[in-house]
Amino acid sequence: MTISKAVITAAGKDQAHLPLQTVVDQSGRARSALELILAEVVSAGIKEIAIVVAPGEQDRYHAAAGNFASRLTFFPQPEPRGYGDAILRARSFVGGEKFLHLVGDHLYVSDHSQWSCAAQLVAVAEREDCSVSAIQPTHESKLRFFGTIGGSPVAHAEKLFEVTAILEKPTPTQAEQALIVAGQRSGYYLCFFGMHVLTPTVMDLLVEAKAALPANATDKPSNINLSDSLRKLIQREKYLAFQIQGQRFNIGETYGLLIAQMALALSGPDRDRILVELIELLARPK
Repeated sequence: MTISKAVITAAGKDQAHLPLQTVVDQSGRARSALELILAEVVSAGIKEIAIVVAPGEQDRYHAAAGNFASRLTFFPQPEPRGYGDAILRARSFVGGEKFLHLVGDHLYVSDHSQWSCAAQLVAVAEREDCSVSAIQPTHESKLRFFGTIGGSPVAHAEKLFEVTAILEKPTPTQAEQALIVAGQRSGYYLCFFGMHVLTPTVMDLLVEAKAALPANATDKPSNINLSDSLRKLIQREKYLAFQIQGQRFNIGETYGLLIAQMALALSGPDRDRILVELIELLARPK
């Protein structure tokens, strides 16, 4: 089944402004980070895109979307109830279809000359006809930022893994005990990449998670987490992870936008110029 819809989550308290920042793309053109994310999505053949935003942010996002604005449908998340709740806001938009999901605070640079990161993932998900999470080998020093999987390589399929365990932001000790995957370098684990293709079953699991929340909580409302539902997905149906040929850059981290900008510049035709400028900066005395 062809995947034609995508959901981007960007409603987090500390996340809402990130896609609105200006970045220079590989061609040297200044664009919003949101426009680069949307270009990533459209490169995978997606026709319709839902963006989950904080209330009142629709107009700013629409203005930052550039030529992709006509493809967008907005869903506000009135209060921060977690990553899973944000995705659930777009349930009516998704309907009974598989959909591509990206977070709004990551930018991507593909290592593949013909395929974007999202296009790589969608191709695998359409072939395998199941939920597929994008992953990247990540050093244990950065595990605190990512959900991490355990699993086993799928026979006769390069860089494809059957998911058997998920831990959200594990410690290195937890990862060593539960998330070792054959073939990985010492100290490296397979962490989420910030994009997934998800089946309608995931929406059903998120609905179940919401229904299970305390009805009359008097303190801070409980959150709905995507990782919890993905762990249950393992027991419900086929669920795979695919190692993307590319890199993800979290623009919400300290220097994250700077590092993403450098990666974009170095992957474009101005690479030599950027390297010369970097060498000159490094050569300057302190």
